[in-house]
Amino acid sequence: MRRLLLVVGMVCLSASLALAQGKTSNAWTCPKPADAHSIEVGDKPGHSYSIDQITCTSTKGEIAGVKEKEGTGTEFAEVTGNSMKGHGVFVETMANGDKIHFVYQFTATTKDGQMQSGSNKYQATSGAGKFKGIKSNGTCTGTGKADGSVDWACSGTYSVP
Repeated sequence: MRRLLLVVGMVCLSASLALAQGKTSNAWTCPKPADAHSIEVGDKPGHSYSIDQITCTSTKGEIAGVKEKEGTGTEFAEVTGNSMKGHGVFVETMANGDKIHFVYQFTATTKDGQMQSGSNKYQATSGAGKFKGIKSNGTCTGTGKADGSVDWACSGTYSVP
């Protein structure tokens, strides 16, 4: 019986050691989107749908010991007056060339068509290389700047096989 418990204990320990887990604390700077399109709905002033794509640069952070480098977000938003909400896909390229794919949902306030502040919730959907099978989720807060760029601060958790 002791031998069975020892074997079960060793299997459980091996399984837990094979899964790298950690917390993330990262930062991104994103310039004004280079490719953005907006269509007025026409039912009331200030109501539109927009789609844009933006490439962001990591200013801080790593996952499983690999530094974050850059990412491209493609997003769809509904704008009503000075608020917006939407969703997107963020494809992150790590310093070693591996990629992680995330989905996110966001809300933001705007002024004169530029984001002032925002927040989002994200989760990883897939990864490649070292990040194949990644599980990750977290939140970000964003602060808009006068030039139309946005600085994001994010935190979350991850696990990789």
